[in-house]
Amino acid sequence: MGRSIERVAVFGLGKVGELVAEMLAESGFAVTGYDAVERPGRRFEAHTLDVTDGAAIRAALKASDAVVSCLPYDRNIEVAEAAYETGVHYFDLTEDVPTTTRVVELAHDSPDAAFVPQCGLAPGLIGIVGASIAAGFEQIRSIELKVGALPQNPTGLLGYAFNWSAEGVVNEFLNDCEVLRSGRRQMVPAMTEKERVVIGGIELEAALTSGGLGTMCRTYEGRVNRLDYKTLRYPGHFEQMHFLFDELGLRDRRELIGQILQDAKPPVSDDIVYLHAAVEGIKDGLAFRENYVRGYLPTDVGGRRWRAISWTTAASAVAVVELVAAGRLPSSGFVRQEDIPLADLKSTMAGRLFAEQGETR
Repeated sequence: MGRSIERVAVFGLGKVGELVAEMLAESGFAVTGYDAVERPGRRFEAHTLDVTDGAAIRAALKASDAVVSCLPYDRNIEVAEAAYETGVHYFDLTEDVPTTTRVVELAHDSPDAAFVPQCGLAPGLIGIVGASIAAGFEQIRSIELKVGALPQNPTGLLGYAFNWSAEGVVNEFLNDCEVLRSGRRQMVPAMTEKERVVIGGIELEAALTSGGLGTMCRTYEGRVNRLDYKTLRYPGHFEQMHFLFDELGLRDRRELIGQILQDAKPPVSDDIVYLHAAVEGIKDGLAFRENYVRGYLPTDVGGRRWRAISWTTAASAVAVVELVAAGRLPSSGFVRQEDIPLADLKSTMAGRLFAEQGETR
């Protein structure tokens, strides 16, 4: 039995972390935020912290029951190890596969705390949606999951704006992708298997990218013939990315390409997050395809306007913390996103935003 959750530390108060802290406070938790720079004027207590200092991380966690890491993916392992050593519940937003592998290892030896990585949008919410749909099928032929965080009014050949981490996007576009084909796990190159998708009359393209499935391939291996995750973009985006990575020879210069892309396509306030989940199989004795398609726009939380990518990611993470705190998810060991019912997530204070926002397309 893990410890109860009353005090939550949030590491990283950037585009999403600040809203995670705000929403946790709104849900009744005592929140302390930590960032590399001062963040005055917040509704929660905030301190500066050097996240490269392991001793400082452990000292901060001693005053908390849980930690939500909103740091760049390459900083999460040290936070997870500190949580393990201090017996603190651990949550993060990572899509990085090696990071999650390490978190799973820690969780297997932790009877006192829950380890719940991948609590963001993809992996995270999209897997919860896909698994919840699949639960209503007697036999499952395929699960197709897609997410796109896009500008509503795209410009240029890329048709994109980096409202999320440029480094994270580059990582997803270059690392091989785990999929299920003929019921077995396989690794395939990113930015392949491109297809056309139309949502509400808006034409998009989708291609495989890494990390979006989290642990789903292991969960559904042998039970589902085909499972994959694709990123949604406006038409022509992937052709331009191939040009940057391959024709310009930047595939092995990830930091440089991240800087170039961030400078060329800075964040915008008028974004939209598309979710597209489809399950095919046998339902009620008949062949059937069920779609779940949503378009989430910016909304007001706590008296401020937040980008769609920020609030959808934050609300998903905070809802999972609420479920663990309420005893509706395990309070020890590893918790998979696909084991979280969508209805339960929507019933939380943070998760209700998904019931209130997002038009069906």
